[in-house]
Amino acid sequence: MFEFLDSQPQVDVPEAEYIRLLGFPREHILRDRSRELANWAHSWYAEHGRPWIFARRAGQLATEADTIRVPGAKFHSTRLAEQFLAAEASDAILVAVSAGPECEEAARHAWQEGKPDEYFFLEMFGSAVVEHLVTRAAGRICAWADQSGLAVLPHYSPGYSGWPVSDQVKLWDVIRGRNGETFPADLHVLDTGMLRPKKSLLTVFGLTRHIDKIQPGSRLIPCENCSLTGCQYRRAPYRYFMPQPEAVGRAAALTELSRQEPAAGPLDVNAQYHLNARALKKWARERLRLEVAGDGSVRACFRYEGTTCSNLGRPLQFDYFVRLQPASQSYRIAEAHCTPAVSDSGHTHMCEYLKDPDAFMRQVFAEKPLLNRPLNDVLAWERSPNPAGCYCEAGSREHKWGLVFEVIHFALAQPEKTARQQPPHPENSPYGQTV
Repeated sequence: MFEFLDSQPQVDVPEAEYIRLLGFPREHILRDRSRELANWAHSWYAEHGRPWIFARRAGQLATEADTIRVPGAKFHSTRLAEQFLAAEASDAILVAVSAGPECEEAARHAWQEGKPDEYFFLEMFGSAVVEHLVTRAAGRICAWADQSGLAVLPHYSPGYSGWPVSDQVKLWDVIRGRNGETFPADLHVLDTGMLRPKKSLLTVFGLTRHIDKIQPGSRLIPCENCSLTGCQYRRAPYRYFMPQPEAVGRAAALTELSRQEPAAGPLDVNAQYHLNARALKKWARERLRLEVAGDGSVRACFRYEGTTCSNLGRPLQFDYFVRLQPASQSYRIAEAHCTPAVSDSGHTHMCEYLKDPDAFMRQVFAEKPLLNRPLNDVLAWERSPNPAGCYCEAGSREHKWGLVFEVIHFALAQPEKTARQQPPHPENSPYGQTV
């Protein structure tokens, strides 16, 4: 049985990864004040941080259309199930990593002392440590798997696109084991799925004996989002990317919909949107991901990017997940929820979050506007125009849901409009053939 606990992992965060998390361009070189702060954060963590990694083999894995079963738990994620089925995965490694509570506490003290720069650089370094710990765990897992004739799939976590963050609770129970495990520091999972300390991550690496399934060119290859330097098991160059929910390309999905439905579809193809056409087209191309199931139902994920209205305008990102019934059922909204992006920390600086984090996030998760109503109803939905970047007020959250639904409506209606004018073909998609 493969299992390990590393209570003192080496932390050597690549500067390129830290620069990325700080929000600088890829080729940016830290100088002057930013260099001073980066060096300080690195030195502080080297002295005070207490990171750890734990991993254990699940033992067996059973996958169905949207369900993954491991001993002691059952998870629901169409995206992950499709990945495992495509690779014929038969087992998995369950992993927990944490940068420890020290970094989070020190960053909070810096903020309270009126040191926003120190706060931000230390906060982002903690995030970089978490990513680095996952990378180190992946390297160790790959080394063991190679000797065992196995191949490792990309890691996936609750809260990633298509996997409810609430499954963190079940995953943590399985990782700890029935009798619990002794870890270097406490890790708690709230009912909402949020982790304490927040600079932590629970994740799953699938295992397969079909190594050919993850050769270069396959979307299952893990190496492209693994930054471990000097790895002798690397199959492709590193190229950072965020997990996405689609199992098919955008153009193929939309074209398939246009083939399935009659000319008079359920969407108003000449709709008058609140958003201008340029923004709709840009966001549909850059922020929206669509996945079409065999029954014609549609899963959509939209990435919202904004800033807090106070606390120096901290950037934040939220992922919106929507499931629509098939067009034959008027694209009725069957599911809708939003959650902070996995790598986001900006939401923790919103005023309402600072007052009562758990109550505020429960309120955000509970809001599901237009649920069980046709998608076309968004066109007549009267909502308050509140374009504030944060989520503190109900009106601003409602405004964001409105723009999400309008972008989805636009993305589905435009190919349908084109299909009425000419035979559907992938080249006719206004968004290109792949994402």
